[in-house]
Amino acid sequence: MAIDSPPRTTPSGAAAPGMSARDKLVLLVLCAAQFIVALDFSILNVALPVLGDDLGMGQADLQWAVTAFALPSGGFLLLSGRIADLYGRRRVFLAGLALFTAASVLATLAWAPAAFLAGRALQGLGAAVIVPTGMSLLTTTFAEGPQRERALGVSSTLLSLGFTIGMVLGGVMTDTLGWRSTMGLLALAGLGILVVAPGLLTESRPPQRPRVDIPGAVTVTGGLLALIYGLSTAAQQGFGGADVLVALVLGAALLVAFVVVESRAAEPLISLPMLRRRTVAWGNLAGLVTFAMMTTVVFLLTLYLQEVLELSAFRTGLVFGVQGIFAVAAGMTAPRVIARFGTRTTLLAGLAVQAVFSAALLALGQDASGAWLALVAASIACVGHLWAIVAYGVTATSGLPDTEQGLATGLVTSSQQIGLTIGIPLLSAVSSARTAALSEGGSDFASATLGGIRLGLGVDAAVVAAVAVLVAVGLRTRREGRGAR
Repeated sequence: MAIDSPPRTTPSGAAAPGMSARDKLVLLVLCAAQFIVALDFSILNVALPVLGDDLGMGQADLQWAVTAFALPSGGFLLLSGRIADLYGRRRVFLAGLALFTAASVLATLAWAPAAFLAGRALQGLGAAVIVPTGMSLLTTTFAEGPQRERALGVSSTLLSLGFTIGMVLGGVMTDTLGWRSTMGLLALAGLGILVVAPGLLTESRPPQRPRVDIPGAVTVTGGLLALIYGLSTAAQQGFGGADVLVALVLGAALLVAFVVVESRAAEPLISLPMLRRRTVAWGNLAGLVTFAMMTTVVFLLTLYLQEVLELSAFRTGLVFGVQGIFAVAAGMTAPRVIARFGTRTTLLAGLAVQAVFSAALLALGQDASGAWLALVAASIACVGHLWAIVAYGVTATSGLPDTEQGLATGLVTSSQQIGLTIGIPLLSAVSSARTAALSEGGSDFASATLGGIRLGLGVDAAVVAAVAVLVAVGLRTRREGRGAR
């Protein structure tokens, strides 16, 4: 029997108890913090060439502008969540937000590559604190049921939307105010949230103070750092480099060790028994993949529009601006789609739409019509993506007792953040390897770049389609907990 929730208006909150004015302000503050983190993932993408010229960073070093942020933001995610459980989520959230804001100021004022990269790394560390603590504060503020599902839907939608809007703002601001304005915007936004957050947020921690799972923290943090470093370096050097292979093997070994450690830990960072629940396991797999692959589509299309079609950063931003409009519309319609068809159907439909229209981008060429294809196909793919992320957030946190909601939402957060972190370096490495091979074979720059981008997009679409099939099969069982039908 297929897992599906009863038709109801979950994330929209149409059937949910009304939120108080204070609850709405709390939701606004927490979502704003998540939003600026998502902005930071993408706002520099279209500004990298200008930034490199200004700071004297060579083409090979520009990847570190992205990697310096990605390493700590993905690597310290789970550890930060546990530290918040120990010392208070509000306190740690505010500390992470302060660090992120100060780091954004450093990146704005950077006088040399080292100062800029230090700012980016500290931004990433602040993001690794903000995301899990913000999600924990959200789930402790809003009770399980329609209110929490509505809050989770808004948060997840804005996290994805922030990545797309970052591309738009990055292009517009770089062309009009310079690349430093992109970092300055993050600093101002962080400062604004810091001013209002302390008066709205209340302290939150588990009833019993947990122990720090030190072996688990060391293995998962080391494993994620090594894996992200290996993938990011492979995007520049290919998979044949000794440092790349060592990093990938070490990362895989440490993550395997993490699973072994967690199976024996009294108070693990991740509950392995919870992952055996089909809704939790398959829901989080869908979430990780939809985030990883859609952000990769945006990244590869940025390369296409700027390096193949030679559009300016401003015009590239306008293309993604249309995608942002579609994303907003999709976020508004997702609750109604879930209410009409159920979470499982919406999740699978979203993945299918994302896969089909990502595959349509394989028709991109070197003429101007490619910009229109990129605009239309990517915008419709984004609609499927937004449906999928709202549905997976509901799927992965449903049917669980209140005592397990914190663990469940922690997994949702991890899926989102790790997906945002690993997708681009992974498929960028695949695309770069293909581009290099075509260049060595005699293809001109534009043709070789387009060939690499097409391969990356093809792998992207294939991964989403394969996961859609796996999730469809995996969720065809009687639903655990309440809401079975």
